[in-house]
Amino acid sequence: MPTALSESEIREIFTRLRAANPEPKGELDFVNPYTLLVAVVLSAQATDKGVNKATGPLFAKIDTPEKMVALGEENLAEAIRTIGLYKTKAKHVIALSQRLVSDFHGIVPQDRAVLESLPGVGRKTANVVLNIAFGEPTLAVDTHVFRFGNRTGLAPGKTPLDVEKGLEAAIPAEFKHHAHHWLILHGRYVCKAQRPQCPVCILADLCRYEDKTI
Repeated sequence: MPTALSESEIREIFTRLRAANPEPKGELDFVNPYTLLVAVVLSAQATDKGVNKATGPLFAKIDTPEKMVALGEENLAEAIRTIGLYKTKAKHVIALSQRLVSDFHGIVPQDRAVLESLPGVGRKTANVVLNIAFGEPTLAVDTHVFRFGNRTGLAPGKTPLDVEKGLEAAIPAEFKHHAHHWLILHGRYVCKAQRPQCPVCILADLCRYEDKTI
């Protein structure tokens, strides 16, 4: 496991990431908090591009939990059949939509524990929704963020929750709102799993990764 980064090094990492991309955005398409929630649930073990291809036509017509319940599981499954695990995801989306209608007047709750109680919604999904839809400084740890935290020494941990807690403790408050976007995008396009792009990485001199491709 790499040695931990110093406070000054961590601040420098996020200063550079902010300078390179001042207003980072997630790559899932959505029209409101509800469609964001659905898109994130559908994105599990799937690419954002693949999800967007399926949800573009879907969200043009179905943008509330009431409409989704009326659409029904079979029709939803047909609409998202190009996405991996589409039958299970359709079941989850219909079930969570029913919960939103019956328990929350069709409104996506701004509460992590409540979000996690919805079918198909885990901590990562809840954190994404809280950050993007409600502006909370949550840190969603996907495979990219988990890899980044461990490789660089920013927040080493054996589990996603370990890394999340490490990031929460390490990242200065001024950077937390956009932090998970910066880390996801950097992990997706630069700090890749198989072929990390170390020669073009703006953080290479700060990173503790021992197998750099430089």
